[in-house]
Amino acid sequence: MEQAAYILVTGASSGIGKGTAIRLSADYSVILAGRDRARLEETLSACDKDRNHLIWEYDLADLPDLEGSLERFILENNCLISGFVHSAGYFKMVPVKMLSIALFQNTFNINVIAAALIVKTLTKKKLNQGALKNIVFISSNISNFGAKAFSAYSASKSAVDGLMRSLAVELAPAVRVNSVLPGGIRTAMTEHTYQDAELVARMYAVYPLGPGSAGDIAGTVRFLISEDARWITGQQLVVDGGRTINITG
Repeated sequence: MEQAAYILVTGASSGIGKGTAIRLSADYSVILAGRDRARLEETLSACDKDRNHLIWEYDLADLPDLEGSLERFILENNCLISGFVHSAGYFKMVPVKMLSIALFQNTFNINVIAAALIVKTLTKKKLNQGALKNIVFISSNISNFGAKAFSAYSASKSAVDGLMRSLAVELAPAVRVNSVLPGGIRTAMTEHTYQDAELVARMYAVYPLGPGSAGDIAGTVRFLISEDARWITGQQLVVDGGRTINITG
């Protein structure tokens, strides 16, 4: 039986990952990855019905079995993975006086280490047969800047972009690797930061194009996965409505 090729999207149960998976499903078969089966089923129901899509239910915080679980999934479903979008993330605002080993471990495990281990698995020739062509990491514009109580999250996103650049060199020319740096997108993961009305007003005031949505990021990922981006690798693509170039606020 011929093996079908898929795009693997982590964090597909909500937010940017969900929006990206749905957008990509119009052009590709997609593997929806996440830890909540019911929410993944919701995403699946919104995906294009003309293609076959799969669900990989797994908690990326469980690093010891991550590679084994993904290998078993690929073999059991007789599939190949041509693209990987890492949208899963862990985010918690914590001031420096409350930083902990556990916070840094949880943040880096999901945001950075899980991404690296998935790439490692997908580049195994006997397993994925050289099918991998594109990797997109969902980073953040905080990767290049600073903000109060964002130190753990910011450090993890800087690490993601460092990982991206090295992989872009190591895996070329067979695989293109890029990252997308969103601005403040309102998702389930970031919802708690939007409970302060004054903070929200300040945030929106400094976005020249106004607030963004998960769909804005999904469209960018779709471009990077496509052949239209065939000569783009190792890049941080900022998609933040102009926030990071606005020095007036």
